[in-house]
Amino acid sequence: MKGFKFYIYTLAIAFIMGCNTQDNKLLVDIYETSADGNKLEKLSNFSIKGDEVTISLLPDDKFQTITGFGGSFTESSAYLLNNLSKKNRDKILEAYFGNEGARYSLTRTHINSCDFSLGNYSYAPEEDDLALVNFTIDEDRDDLIPMIKDAMLISEDGFKIIASPWTAPSWMKDNNDYVGGKLLPKYYDTWALFFSKYLDAYKNEGIDIWGVTVENEPLGNGNNWESMHYTAEEMVDFVKHYLGPKLEANGQDAKILAYDQNRGEELIEWAKVIYQDEASSKYFDGFAIHWYASTYDWFPHSLNFIHELAPNKYLIQSEACIDAEIPHWNDDDWYWSKEATDWGWTWAPDDQKPLHPKYVPVYRYARDIIGCLNNWVDGWVDWNMVLDRQGGPNWFKNWCVAPIIVDTKLDEVYFTPLYYTLAHFSKYIRPGATRIGFENPDSELMITAAQNPDGSIAVVILNMNEESKNLTLSLGNKAIDFSISAQALQTIIVPRN
Repeated sequence: MKGFKFYIYTLAIAFIMGCNTQDNKLLVDIYETSADGNKLEKLSNFSIKGDEVTISLLPDDKFQTITGFGGSFTESSAYLLNNLSKKNRDKILEAYFGNEGARYSLTRTHINSCDFSLGNYSYAPEEDDLALVNFTIDEDRDDLIPMIKDAMLISEDGFKIIASPWTAPSWMKDNNDYVGGKLLPKYYDTWALFFSKYLDAYKNEGIDIWGVTVENEPLGNGNNWESMHYTAEEMVDFVKHYLGPKLEANGQDAKILAYDQNRGEELIEWAKVIYQDEASSKYFDGFAIHWYASTYDWFPHSLNFIHELAPNKYLIQSEACIDAEIPHWNDDDWYWSKEATDWGWTWAPDDQKPLHPKYVPVYRYARDIIGCLNNWVDGWVDWNMVLDRQGGPNWFKNWCVAPIIVDTKLDEVYFTPLYYTLAHFSKYIRPGATRIGFENPDSELMITAAQNPDGSIAVVILNMNEESKNLTLSLGNKAIDFSISAQALQTIIVPRN
């Protein structure tokens, strides 16, 4: 009898310990994209051998509120969609905006033409039309507007749109050209009216524009595609005395974002001017930035500097792409290999060459997004959603890569690994999420984490090593053991308690 009682006692202790172990287990969903072939695959079985890296989530450490993630509506992308079968066109839009897809929440488009247009055009082509009586967005009706409207029908949560001009109409500029030059001061009021008419015209189409940037890349593109130059002081003058008051007077609440170019030292200099005092910054809701200053550096010093100057304003990455490359078709391995080069590989000055080495495309995206988020960026927008096998169409032949590549002649679609890389963020970190703290003892892993409005937590982990890693994720007194594959990106979702 004594032995039997001891047996029952042992079973009871084992049962209690088992319950405690189960109670202390962190329930999660894990999704992985990897060089060995996973594409946002949901994982459940892990082989844990060897030491583990313990990552601790700190939800009480709160940082910026997330505005969103996504890509850009360009005439090139919209034109290509219109030259695919309806089945493939719908497939791509569902992949970007559908509930089972990437769920893009923040997007961008161009005002007038840009390099990823089929040619040069303006909504106000009539010279000296100061009242813009001939203003029309008819150029956008065949391709661009239908793409945006169809995306709106698919998106359950909706998405924000940022609109950016590459240039004012040629007749408003000191060089009377689409490329380069400056806006003549005598047309400042007309150019401000142009923005207002654009917002109204799109609203009449049922499309609300959430925000505008004053100018795409105001430092200029030399003698390349559409461009117009501003100094920081000129941009303040235009926004302070013309654009801001014009939109205010017309009851238009579109956000106004400054700068819209690279994140190096220039960003700091512009921030000092834009945010120098209340008068200069009154109408600016934040800054837009690009990633082209370096293949691998996200410039944390610049990002933290601008955040400290204006902690309550937006800091949005508005454009990024793999430039100076023709897309590799149905070749996933290339996107995971260190073969890509950017414009600076050939053209950067010698003192900037180290900022432009060969790189791994998937890593460039994942590293940049994680680095940006961990340094106060609240939104991240890719460039073209769709390009062809040449990296166009592009009137200037400025070939680039997009997450989805199409062959319109064969009616074929290629989802590159970049599509899944972006989806790890856009699908699971939702607008209104708050970036939270974490402890990560492994310097080889890149991590970011955010708590969504519904209470769930999304953790994104990048492992660039040639070997898998064993991980423990802890939240309070609960934890889960799992592993991440070699050369892989994972999103771990911790449901609301």
